[in-house]
Amino acid sequence: MKVRLLATISSAALLLGACGGGGGSKTPAGKDAAEGYDPAAQVTITWWTGQTTEAEKTAEDLAAQYTKAHPNVTIKTSTGASTTDDLLTKLSAGFTGGSYPDVSYAYGSWAGELATSGKTQDLAKWVADPAFGWSEIPEAARDTATYEGKVIGVPALVDNLALIYNKQLFDDAGVAYPTDQWSWDDFRAAAKKLTNPAQNVYGSAYSVSGSEDTTWHLWPMLWQRGGKILDGRKPAFNSDAGVGALELLRAMAVDDKSLYLDQTDEKYGPLFNDGHVAMMMSGPWALLEIKDAGLEYGVAQLPGYNGDHQTVSGPDLWVLFDHGDANRAGASRDFIRWLTSKEIDAKWNLAIGNLPLRSSEQGTPEFAEYVKEYPGGQKFFDNLANAKQARPTLAGYEEMSRNVGDAISKVLQGAAKPKEALDEAAKKSAGALE
Repeated sequence: MKVRLLATISSAALLLGACGGGGGSKTPAGKDAAEGYDPAAQVTITWWTGQTTEAEKTAEDLAAQYTKAHPNVTIKTSTGASTTDDLLTKLSAGFTGGSYPDVSYAYGSWAGELATSGKTQDLAKWVADPAFGWSEIPEAARDTATYEGKVIGVPALVDNLALIYNKQLFDDAGVAYPTDQWSWDDFRAAAKKLTNPAQNVYGSAYSVSGSEDTTWHLWPMLWQRGGKILDGRKPAFNSDAGVGALELLRAMAVDDKSLYLDQTDEKYGPLFNDGHVAMMMSGPWALLEIKDAGLEYGVAQLPGYNGDHQTVSGPDLWVLFDHGDANRAGASRDFIRWLTSKEIDAKWNLAIGNLPLRSSEQGTPEFAEYVKEYPGGQKFFDNLANAKQARPTLAGYEEMSRNVGDAISKVLQGAAKPKEALDEAAKKSAGALE
């Protein structure tokens, strides 16, 4: 959802790679992990929710609701780690020691690492059952859960990037509000007009921490220009499309000085809420804090290139793990089927301020309440249609993302040129992607 990648992931990814060559899946090759599942068997499953305190209470209530209807199932619920960002490290340690959960929350950018750990179930046939309604979940989210034809989990959360703007700052500067038809030139021109050094107001903001938050904001700009992240397993982001996208950001940051450069990923949101950033490319999770700040705001699609307004979705997953026990595998699947159903997801994601997982939820009372409580929620829901591509699900994505993030950060801080920086990132990433 918000910030998907911190420095701790680097070592965790190495641990996952190390343990992936060890025990592997506990279910023999060719056999489904849930084959022989007895729905009436007494079974205990462990669910790492990865949630904050408030959302964890909702998760516990839902687990209790499920077990009341299924008294033969016990669900041990916990956050799994002190923060969501620490879950990958905790999972890798669990793989080594054999103490990993049956179900865990995971950022979508971890999917390739988890898929190659050898510990996940393959859910491809299970989700293909028409009764599951797999097609109701956005395609980019389904693609993120899929590695080389193997489905390792079910999307837990869907989101996308759009342009959120502070109406008061636009009014004060006499600038017209963004529209869904804006180009990147429109965005740059408005950001320049909105920047007011005397009042510490920036037109927009960008993360230069080098994290996934830095990297994934570039991807929609790359796609809009017809570029690709990869060509097969070869880096392709350093194409003319990628260089052109990064050059626009460089011009805003270095020439116009209209971008606030956030070294941490954590400052630009609060600065927007405090009236010091006029526009930010962010997701529906930001609406919760904006609401608390009491801002008058609007949401528009991302600016486009030649009329293409593609966005990027950063779906998170419920990853299901294999313990060589058909009843644990089957029970975890049944629970996740229930949790991600139209009826229950409305009580889960919409209740904690997220977008619904399924298109069929748009007609629910919970969705009507959500868009009333969070103006802009409907725009983010509709913008899922612009999430036409997914970030690559492969084991080398994490390393590549760090290299690209470092390149972007150098360029926006005036320490490198777009072409040379992206070429260097591509060269560094090639080995990890083979």
